[in-house]
Amino acid sequence: MTTLTCVEICAGAGGQALGLEQAGFGHTAAVEIDADACETLRRNRGSRWKIIEADVADVDGAEFRGVDLLAGGVPCPPFSVAGRQLGAADERDLFPEALRLARQIGPRVVLLENVRGLAAGRFDGYRAQVVATLRELGYQTW
Repeated sequence: MTTLTCVEICAGAGGQALGLEQAGFGHTAAVEIDADACETLRRNRGSRWKIIEADVADVDGAEFRGVDLLAGGVPCPPFSVAGRQLGAADERDLFPEALRLARQIGPRVVLLENVRGLAAGRFDGYRAQVVATLRELGYQTW
């Protein structure tokens, strides 16, 4: 059986990554900015995964062109009711970086996870913009 390939951004300590691995994805890379989370990743999968300890904004997707899946749980504070809900005005909003990487990598599938707050009416325009960009890139969205 051929292993599906994955690049995961905002990987944290690897919770989603482990689920993707169990679903049959081999991680070409896991990107995370937090040093402690990266150490956890290295201790648990460092021999099998390329762990990139860096800001997602500094990652060049061209290196990963053609992987099957780009996945990530981009930071939720820009949209969370527990945060200030600043959306695009929040410096932690990494949806633009995820979309940039989708454009550079050209994966077969893009999986971006966030919080229920993103579904609030105040972010209708923002969600529409994300969806429009994904559609421009040739992805079907739901």
